[in-house]
Amino acid sequence: MLILDQDEVKKILPLSEINKVVARIELAFSKYGKGEVDMPPKTYLYFKKDNGDLRVMPSFSEDLKMAGTKIVNVHPDNPKNNLPTVGAVIVLNDAKTGAPLALMDGTYITGLRTGAAGAVASKYLAKKDAKTLGVVGAGKQALFQIAATAGVLKLQDILVYDVNEKNIEILSVELGKLGIKIRSAGLQEVAKQDILTTTTPSREPIVKNEWIVPGTHINAVGADAEGKEELEPTILKRAKIVVDDWAQASHSGEINVPIAKGIITKNDIYGSLGEIVAGIKTGRESNSEVTVFDSTGLALQDLFTAEMVYKEALKRGVGKDIKIF
Repeated sequence: MLILDQDEVKKILPLSEINKVVARIELAFSKYGKGEVDMPPKTYLYFKKDNGDLRVMPSFSEDLKMAGTKIVNVHPDNPKNNLPTVGAVIVLNDAKTGAPLALMDGTYITGLRTGAAGAVASKYLAKKDAKTLGVVGAGKQALFQIAATAGVLKLQDILVYDVNEKNIEILSVELGKLGIKIRSAGLQEVAKQDILTTTTPSREPIVKNEWIVPGTHINAVGADAEGKEELEPTILKRAKIVVDDWAQASHSGEINVPIAKGIITKNDIYGSLGEIVAGIKTGRESNSEVTVFDSTGLALQDLFTAEMVYKEALKRGVGKDIKIF
């Protein structure tokens, strides 16, 4: 079994090449939309006393002849102890024999593939002439979202809001290495851009309906566990809602609280991003439409990205091969 640590994964797939991941994630969504993959909903273990959770995410692709399982934790208090909020490992298994092929860092891959999903959603749901991006939250995920979306669309202005201005300064330096410029702005101004991406761990709405102008596309990324939400539910009532997966989104995505409260129902969900990418359903239909992509993160995104990393590692001779049994 091949072991790949985070530095090795980054060497194989640097952030400057996130466009490769975007193409890979677009393919994964298409396969999902066509029903060509097997992916049960992620399962959760909640550590309430420790303010965290553990998620197990399996998937299988006949085309890849491979299965992948990601085990990922989310602990918001970790930065206080100099640990990442999100940590993950991915195991790849040979579909023919079941034998483990690789164990690799999944933390960096999670960032890449989540950012790539936002870019794919923007490609299909934002206005064709979208030129501005607003991002709420300047943490690690903002880095991936901006890098990926800037690679798909010709953005002229990128505005970022965070409660801590220092986070924006750090983000600006990292994106500067890729030749991407951002600027700090107030929350209301950020929300009025052509594309709005939210990446916070909020458990109460922080983006108001009155701020959202016609034609806006929203990538709701932060809500990834039961009880989390970033958007006022009235935004969802007026929007075309697209999910990555209904079972996951209704349990732990942006729509989970409005669904639980009966503000919206399954009938209010237009469809999945996979259906749109596969051509089964239409994406944006007018420049005045408000669209929302509820991104919870699919195991398939991890599998399709990790498989690419694994094959490239074999070609380059990167990683450590060990005998498990």
